[in-house]
Amino acid sequence: MSWKRVCAAGEVAENTFRKFEVDGIAVIVANVGDGYRAFPPLCPHMAEPLVESGIYEDGVLTCTKHLWQWNLRTGDMVGLAERKLLMYEVKREGDDVLAYIERELAYEYHEEDELDDDDFFSGD
Repeated sequence: MSWKRVCAAGEVAENTFRKFEVDGIAVIVANVGDGYRAFPPLCPHMAEPLVESGIYEDGVLTCTKHLWQWNLRTGDMVGLAERKLLMYEVKREGDDVLAYIERELAYEYHEEDELDDDDFFSGD
């Protein structure tokens, strides 16, 4: 693949994010104020859908399921996060937000990541 149009810049308000689909690949676009970031729609921890559990505030994306966080301006992990958030390269051309998509970015989940909340909190 290559540079693909994901959305119009006006479709993602400043300090928010939205999920889009590009050629069958789900992508979240965040407007961080001074630009845009694009990343897979699932948390790298336990595959939680970030459009449902994610909160973006002051440049930080938080997955509210287990409080993993990332600085979307730098891509750095914050707080409890133990895995980086994968990101697509992004650019803006006119009113369009484009992402460089060679392939779908996906996380490898480990068996211990697949515990349900009852197991997680009971210590089993």
